[in-house]
Amino acid sequence: MAYTLTIDGDAVESKETFDVVNPATEQVVSAAPQATAEHVDRAIEAAQRAFQPSWTEDEGLRRSLLNKAADALLGAVGELAPVLTAEQGKPIGDAEREVRITAERFSYAASLEMPVDVIQDDDDALVKVTRRPIGPTAAIAPWNSPLVTGAGKVAPALRAGNTVILKPSPFTPLSTLMVGEILREIFPPGTLNVLSGEEPLGQSLTTAPAIRKISLTGSVATGRVVGTAAMQDFKRVTLELGGNDAAIVLPDADPAEIASKIFAAAFANCGQVCVAIKRLYVPRPLHDELVEQLVRLAGDLVVGDGSDRTTQMGPLTNEQQLAWVVHLVEDAVAAGATVAHGGHRLDRPGYFHAPTIVTGAKHGMDLVDLEQFGPVLPVIAYDDVEEAIAQANSTEVGLGGSVWTRDIQRGREISRKLQSGTVWINAHRVLAAHQPFGGLKSSGVGVHAGLLGMLEFTDVQVVRESRG
Repeated sequence: MAYTLTIDGDAVESKETFDVVNPATEQVVSAAPQATAEHVDRAIEAAQRAFQPSWTEDEGLRRSLLNKAADALLGAVGELAPVLTAEQGKPIGDAEREVRITAERFSYAASLEMPVDVIQDDDDALVKVTRRPIGPTAAIAPWNSPLVTGAGKVAPALRAGNTVILKPSPFTPLSTLMVGEILREIFPPGTLNVLSGEEPLGQSLTTAPAIRKISLTGSVATGRVVGTAAMQDFKRVTLELGGNDAAIVLPDADPAEIASKIFAAAFANCGQVCVAIKRLYVPRPLHDELVEQLVRLAGDLVVGDGSDRTTQMGPLTNEQQLAWVVHLVEDAVAAGATVAHGGHRLDRPGYFHAPTIVTGAKHGMDLVDLEQFGPVLPVIAYDDVEEAIAQANSTEVGLGGSVWTRDIQRGREISRKLQSGTVWINAHRVLAAHQPFGGLKSSGVGVHAGLLGMLEFTDVQVVRESRG
């Protein structure tokens, strides 16, 4: 299949391409078009032309088209999901779910009402706080969940009246290019453009003066670069960056009841989820029992090619991420940690790593201090819950966290002490279209999803009508 860029409503080919590799086989899936400087200029010009009153002021049109987009994506689950699995590695059932959630992001955006707040209404004046679209927007999506993350940027940006250039990761561009092909038949030319490519594509978009808003999901390091570039001409930014989520189990929890939920929240998508559980703090008396439960679950997990419907966990998405996970485990073991299960790359083609449970890990080890973004979970015993809270808060990031307890009130008390943008009680990694999602500290700026997520794509305008 030949994949094309979407620019100004047209299918655009590129003479330059790059290979996309199936992480389960290490074989090339397809060539993807490399957007050139000329393509970037054309896409930005198209987004600028489309940012006009016929688009920005017609809420009814935008809502209608967002709903049509949702229907079109739902109708394409069977086409999109296999491509997503082939380029990203996740099990086909998870890929199908991602496409359906992607469609939901469009329909949810269509349902949102743009607020108008009346802050004064008296004999002196009528004062309203209104929202207006910002302008051409660069939406930069990651490789772990490219479709749903991209939709979480594109849909609210369009709903707010902006125009968008969507750039997927070069590791997973194909399914996003297909989305561009589907949606170019729905949205007016220039309102949604899709460019794929390796660097300097992202840099070209984020530094272009005509781009007025950047929405990025990526690493802390990338966020710093993008944020610094954006400040040169005061672009608006929403940055969802790294996480190193801690889960704290309280002494009253039952390991048999919580183990499967914790395991799923840690190992979904091969651990490649920004809000996966990446550190597990357990009271010392419960430690061995919970580790035993987790080891059993890891041993039962079916690891394989995501195109096989019996597979429960696929490979890591790229070789660099696999090498990072291998390093973290080896480093922890060298520093005194113990592998309770797994701990190695699987001896087969593909970027497969065994689901791994590590005990005896502690702060000062990269496995605990840094984000592994892979199928490895360090289990850390603690003697005092305040100590566990302090350790959970000790990293520079603060995306998500969770508390596991039968005492909901106690869970609420501890949740207020955790320095993370989202705190779950007796759950983790539960996200929804209506639920704002963002991080504290170095985990980012602003939020995605919910009404607040849409407002990230607007500027405030105050309108005062004098009456005196």
